[in-house]
Amino acid sequence: MAKLDPDKARIFWELQAHCLDIIDRAKTLEFYILDSFGETPRTLRYMDELQGIVMDATARFTRIPTLQLRITNAQMPISVDIMEMVDRTIENNQQKIPAL
Repeated sequence: MAKLDPDKARIFWELQAHCLDIIDRAKTLEFYILDSFGETPRTLRYMDELQGIVMDATARFTRIPTLQLRITNAQMPISVDIMEMVDRTIENNQQKIPAL
């Protein structure tokens, strides 16, 4: 069975935790805005932006365990292609998550 490098596995867990935090904060802010200001054209624009953030963070969150499962289910050593995908996933998420 293929195994992911422990450092990369740790980074994956950290990235997932960041995604969950982003989702939680966006949903909390969404509730606060609606509760404080109601549904207006202006707040609806903010809600759309927050929903986009939630969707992006959710997509990023789900990609990570999907890749981990592919690696875990592999019966041969991790291929160069998969390792490149792992590195790209980590790099992409480390760059994008702080911007969310």
